Amino acid sequence: MSTYHRGERAVQRRSGLPEAADHAGRSIRDSVPAVAARFLAAQRLLVVGAADARGRVWASPLTGAPGFLRAEDDRTVGVDAVPRAGDPLSGVFDGRPVQVGAIALDPAARRRMRVNGTARRVGSTGLRLAADQVYANCPKYIQRRTLEPAVPADDVTPRHGDRLSADQQGLLRRADTFFVATASDTGAADASHRGGNPGFVSVHSPRLISWPDYVGNAMFMTLGNLWVDGRAGLLVPDWETGDLLQITGTARVRWADDSPGARRSVEFSVAEVVATPRAGLLSPGEPEYSRANPPVAVAAPG
Repeated sequence: MSTYHRGERAVQRRSGLPEAADHAGRSIRDSVPAVAARFLAAQRLLVVGAADARGRVWASPLTGAPGFLRAEDDRTVGVDAVPRAGDPLSGVFDGRPVQVGAIALDPAARRRMRVNGTARRVGSTGLRLAADQVYANCPKYIQRRTLEPAVPADDVTPRHGDRLSADQQGLLRRADTFFVATASDTGAADASHRGGNPGFVSVHSPRLISWPDYVGNAMFMTLGNLWVDGRAGLLVPDWETGDLLQITGTARVRWADDSPGARRSVEFSVAEVVATPRAGLLSPGEPEYSRANPPVAVAAPG
């Protein structure tokens, strides 16, 4: 059985990187190795991607003190957190197991671990994630910063909209990190990290943004999902305030030209926006930007 589905294979071939993808795919496990268990146990942040009851894909944060993630056995990850009230994925895991993609990020060490599988709620405050795919990614494009809990706001009522406000557009333009959730045409979910120097996300209008697809591990799990299913969700943290911006919509891959290996970008159309104050983690101050970040072109005035 292939490690990759047909969308991932199509993008790998279109990019001229099927051999590199095969090499990278050898690192994907169907169980949680000891090194992954130790890493998960030390983290404060797990981003999960899944579809809501209407089929829209969202990326949501789960946070806690180190130890809130734990490997219960070699196929199961326990999570002592559930999506907060008002989160687009709140209640999604309450019934039968749901296909989910998850990524744990340690920006201080520039490490990340992805766990894809199914998840369901356990008790009132936890999830149990059954792993189908477990693998680490390289440290490229992760800005070094230390995460700490935000002081809860008196009012954490989410604000909903169908387009980006001026403030939300500003957050995207200065963002150096966001997370993207996608799903295949069979519903298998994935959550991934995107990083770059501020300005790497372009805002074209209140309903259209884009970003370059930088060189990575050649797996193309995000782009492969978009090849077969355009649904996508973004999570954009404001590290200065702890505010969170969640966006759902559709995305497509744009190719620079028709030649194999052509450079790529992703164009994202906004369908719904959820903004929640102080619902995430803090990391005030300027981070140490990754040396792998490509320079961002500065638009000419006027």
